[in-house]
Amino acid sequence: MDIKYLKQLNNYPTVKRGNTDYISTLRPLTMQEITKLEIAYNNGAAFPGVLRELLYLAGNYCHVLDYGLSDSQEEMQQDARSWLANDNQIINRPFFVIDIYNGGDQFLFVYLDEEDDPIVHEAILYNVTPAWIHSLNKKLSEFISSRLTRFLSGQNPF
Repeated sequence: MDIKYLKQLNNYPTVKRGNTDYISTLRPLTMQEITKLEIAYNNGAAFPGVLRELLYLAGNYCHVLDYGLSDSQEEMQQDARSWLANDNQIINRPFFVIDIYNGGDQFLFVYLDEEDDPIVHEAILYNVTPAWIHSLNKKLSEFISSRLTRFLSGQNPF
């Protein structure tokens, strides 16, 4: 796959974090695994280009994203959707979860019906106001780049 959006992530498949002994290595998904996810979560249509790149480079593990306790992307998607159902919340557009945190209460996602580099959104399920979904006002490529820059400088990327 030609990497167009996530060149910085592609340049750092293995990194040592700051002045520590911590070493992190990206773990990718295969194109076949990505296609299965596209069938399940986007009616068989291709994901936005940057999401495909992210999964291709780091779908099983990413330095700057938290996939929670999930063993796979499929499990992470199902977990987030079950939390939505448990909290009687609905996202009416096709979406894909990219990060889970705060154990069942919050996750980051992108809408799949946007451009090739969609904006990252946050769902806060315990938020009782009508605006439980918030835009982070960063495209996915910008979001990954900013977190990676922090990570490479020894800071917590989250």
